[in-house]
Amino acid sequence: MATKPSITIDPSKKQPPTRDHPEPSSLKQHLPPAKSTTSHPTKTTENNASLFFVGTATTILEWEGLRLMTDPNFLHAGDHVHLGPGVQGTRQTNPAVDLHDLPNIDLVLLSHYHADHFDQEVEASLRRDLPIITTPHAHKHLANKGHGESFTAVHAVDAWENMFVNVNAGTTSGAKPGIHVTGMPGKHVGDGLLAKANDILGAVPPTNGWMLELGYSDSSNVNFECGYRIYISGDTLYVSDLEKIPEMYTHAGKPIDLMLIHLGGTTIPGPHMPLLMVTMDAKQGLQLVKLIQPELTIPIHYDDYDVFMSPLADFKAEMTKAGFDDKVVYLDRGDQFEFEVRGGKST
Repeated sequence: MATKPSITIDPSKKQPPTRDHPEPSSLKQHLPPAKSTTSHPTKTTENNASLFFVGTATTILEWEGLRLMTDPNFLHAGDHVHLGPGVQGTRQTNPAVDLHDLPNIDLVLLSHYHADHFDQEVEASLRRDLPIITTPHAHKHLANKGHGESFTAVHAVDAWENMFVNVNAGTTSGAKPGIHVTGMPGKHVGDGLLAKANDILGAVPPTNGWMLELGYSDSSNVNFECGYRIYISGDTLYVSDLEKIPEMYTHAGKPIDLMLIHLGGTTIPGPHMPLLMVTMDAKQGLQLVKLIQPELTIPIHYDDYDVFMSPLADFKAEMTKAGFDDKVVYLDRGDQFEFEVRGGKST
């Protein structure tokens, strides 16, 4: 796997997430209070990290002072997004927090350049020096928008490539927090002729999943030890490329603590004319759970737009039938999941 240059994030340098936001001194310090907070359903943990579900595939991870945001989409009910040639989606829900009410965001993790994951308001408003880790395809679009509009801190990480994010958190133990980010495979269009046609036409953008390994290095900034591993599926169907993931992690003694799975059975042009499904439905979602074998699964990206054909209730039914009710946590928009990143208490 190719390793990209590392970056360093200093969460103490509070900066507005958007370029038209008030001065940092008036920046909100916290996310809104969670409607509901949950943690591991069967284990007692000393939680030091949290995941706030905003809506769609937008989550905000908070750990060691760092705020990492995934796939920012902050449109409201009735707003439209462009999803491909002649294809439009209409949002059905509101985000748990508005874009311009966000506290400081230190890093964005973007699975692909699609408007329901990086909407037009987000693209226009985010501050241009906000670090973004994303696909080479999205990097090309975001970093080449012209003078004054280009994003200046975009990092391209393709499937199986990786990079390290150092977090200057000022821990007293001497342990240094960081995140090892590895691109995971994903395909909006399944294996076969349709995939080859899409590669030529470029109608549906290439997409990544991600493996996030949160952990600590020693005081000399070496010997990184993962304390919590999160797999984010991204917008993908169940394809053969995914079968390499457990070989690299679960079967290699690197268990996956949490999977954020993108569901919904997204259809193009929509459920009224479901010609092509581009994200997993409930049955494919269960298939992925069985493949990855995470300690816990949290479904996201399941009902926010009118292009979803497979409701969350279908996935719940599949998980119950498989006997996995103790292996899943369900979050509504505005809910929070708390967890423990192990390590960091000594040098």
